[in-house]
Amino acid sequence: MHHLVFDPAPATRGAHHRIACFVHPERIPRSVILTPIAVIINGSAGSGHDDQRAAELRDKFAAHGLDAEVTLARGGSELIEAARSARASGKPIVVAGGGDGTINAVASQLVGSEVAFGVLPMGTLNHFAKDLGIPLALDEAIRNVAQGRRTRVDVGEVNGTIFLNNSSLGLYPDIVRDREKQQRRLGRGKWLAAGWATLTALRRYPFLSLRLTVGEQEHARRTPFVFIGNNEYTMQGLSVGERRRLDAGTLSLYVAQRPGRLGLLRLGWRALWGSLAQERDFDVLTVENMEIATRHKRLRVATDGEVTVMTTPLRYRIRPAALTVVVPT
Repeated sequence: MHHLVFDPAPATRGAHHRIACFVHPERIPRSVILTPIAVIINGSAGSGHDDQRAAELRDKFAAHGLDAEVTLARGGSELIEAARSARASGKPIVVAGGGDGTINAVASQLVGSEVAFGVLPMGTLNHFAKDLGIPLALDEAIRNVAQGRRTRVDVGEVNGTIFLNNSSLGLYPDIVRDREKQQRRLGRGKWLAAGWATLTALRRYPFLSLRLTVGEQEHARRTPFVFIGNNEYTMQGLSVGERRRLDAGTLSLYVAQRPGRLGLLRLGWRALWGSLAQERDFDVLTVENMEIATRHKRLRVATDGEVTVMTTPLRYRIRPAALTVVVPT
């Protein structure tokens, strides 16, 4: 015999939906009181994210003493709504399952609170999870939520928008926008669309004229891209694109100065072979806050892979120890 477990509060039901699921009673001793947590899954991230899958997740958490209220959210606004509701409900742990965009959307609603943030890496790149050493295998990630330790990490912010990994201007937001357009209109797969979008962006190769203000100093730059990281990224050797820590309280700024297409390839080559620091036309700064102004009143800005249009100037700042994350002991 099975017991049906469900969320009885209809007032919390919206565009997203809570999952009713069956739990084998013999798996959970009657004397055990499960800790209530919220689990928010990106239900639009492809196959395998349906009601049956959510029920399986609930069972897996129950095996570790956690009573998971699982929500399948269809898109960014539902992810944010579900995270906001979970925080307001007083749950001690809120878990996000999906790629870096999903992780960002849920975490953005927990910044500045005492709620612990758990991560189930279900995306393609999973940068945030990798840099914190969170297991990529689902069962191990669930165990980490139950048994891991709490640590506080920094988050970046631009014009009020949170980013856990990085933000960028120039080529990358253009590539993401074109890739999504091809996926939507032409039905191309993500990687094929990304390849065509990259070729298109390199063919146009637009430059941005920027004024960077750091403290009392101003720097004028003309560049195809600007990269701002939450803490410092490794830009050399086989670990390029990784971060050794997320609690140093700094943003890292990387700006290429007027490289042509071949110059951009040279930067990539030098990063791979560990000589990027010798590149004269590549600026690397660590700052706590800065302002970026352009002649454009509005600019496309990428944050953790999601592109939005923001009003300039762009004001960046680091928010030290603003997010509590469950990481391996």
